[in-house]
Amino acid sequence: MSNVKIVSDSSAYIPQEFIERYNLSILPLTVNWQGKSLYDGVDIQANDFYQQLASSKEMATTSQVTVGQFLEVFSKLLEEGKDVFYMGISKGLSATVDSALQAKKELGDPENLVVMDTRLVSMALTLMVLEVAKAAQNGASLQECQQIADDVYPRIGVYFTVNSLEYLHRGGRINTAKRLLGSALDLKPIMEIRDGKIELVESVRSQKKALNRMIELIERDIDGRTPVRIGPFHALAFDEMVAMEEAAVERLHPVEIIRSEVSPVIGSHVGPGTVSMAYMVG
Repeated sequence: MSNVKIVSDSSAYIPQEFIERYNLSILPLTVNWQGKSLYDGVDIQANDFYQQLASSKEMATTSQVTVGQFLEVFSKLLEEGKDVFYMGISKGLSATVDSALQAKKELGDPENLVVMDTRLVSMALTLMVLEVAKAAQNGASLQECQQIADDVYPRIGVYFTVNSLEYLHRGGRINTAKRLLGSALDLKPIMEIRDGKIELVESVRSQKKALNRMIELIERDIDGRTPVRIGPFHALAFDEMVAMEEAAVERLHPVEIIRSEVSPVIGSHVGPGTVSMAYMVG
């Protein structure tokens, strides 16, 4: 068994069965809402959060994992003699990686503690973490785990569509012009995580067209390569997610499907009604 311990964060919203299977350590980001600071996936769960958020006038804000949280987890694992590999939310979306790097510095920059800016989030991050975790469980070294993560990054992608651009706008993730244009024309945007940031790909006239178009984009990106793994996920849009998953199965023939939800900390910025699909090829 490997001596490598994989650490990630709640933005990935990795299903519990995989957390247990690979003995992952997950650090929660924080959702600030209705006068409370709530640990993502601990104090508040996705479905309950979106049901309340959909009828709330108050927008939630979020906070990164703190240096103190990282120090507590890193120091414990290092004292146990573990090699530690932290793979978390993209630096382009959160300062969590900066907290992890600061914690590493305060611990004396140990060589057996690696902090990676994955440039990913949500199920795209999950797919990377699980690929590395499988290797670690099979005895891969810390250096080998790093190499696997680097190798798998270009083979991972994620597309998503939101029900409203308001959440992305208020969270500073898109500009006012894009929000007003989308709202005025009742367009459904298709976005992706590109180089660690949210980028608008295109807009279509309905959610049904958006779901179909996302599958077409994934099909284009995969370009006939195999095997394909997909990770459909949603924020209070289960039926739409299932419809997209069924279309993906028919067209992409995935060897593995891992379902999840959008974590509350990410959902605070995309809102209820979000539907997404991550993929990994090869």
